Amino acid sequence: MTDTLPSPKTADELLAKLAALNISCKTYQHEPVFTVDESDKIKIDMPGAHSKNLFLRNKKGKMWLFSTLGEKRIDLKLLGDKLGAGRLSFGSAERLMQNLGVIPGAVTPFATINDTQGAVQMVLDQDFMSYDIVNFHPLDNAMTTALHPQELLRFLESVDHPAQMLQIDGA
Repeated sequence: MTDTLPSPKTADELLAKLAALNISCKTYQHEPVFTVDESDKIKIDMPGAHSKNLFLRNKKGKMWLFSTLGEKRIDLKLLGDKLGAGRLSFGSAERLMQNLGVIPGAVTPFATINDTQGAVQMVLDQDFMSYDIVNFHPLDNAMTTALHPQELLRFLESVDHPAQMLQIDGA
C-alpha cells in the first residue's frame, strides 16, 4: 500500500474555501501569465498591490514560500540570512507541484491549502500590510484574486500556515 497525497485543490475549491470563511474577494479572469513582467499588461485594471511569489529551498531541504511586492528585486543571500536559512535556491517544478500543487507561474500564498504536510513555511513581505487590496493567483495563473491583506492572513491561519512577516528592502 502506497501513501499518496490528495489531489491539489482547484481554483473553484479555493474560492469556495474563501467564501466559507466569509472572506470578501474579487476574482479576475485573464490570459495566463508566467512572470511578473508578463503580468504588467493584465494588472492595469486591477487595483492594489501585485505580488512576486518565490518558492525557495535550502541545502537541508527546508522550503519557504516568500511573497513580496511584484516590483521588488530580492537578494536571495540577504533573504536567506534574514530567515536563518543559509543559502537559498529556487525549488524545482516537481518539488513545487509535490508540496504546493501548482505549476511555475501560478505560485501563490493560496497554494498553502495544498501543503497538508506542513512542509513549506509561508513568509509574507510586511509591506503588503500597507495596502487595502493585495492580488494573488488563486492556484491558476489565468486568474487573479484581490482581497484585503488581513483576509489573506486569516486564510493562511485557516490552513495552518500562519505567515511569518518579514520587512525586506528590495531595489
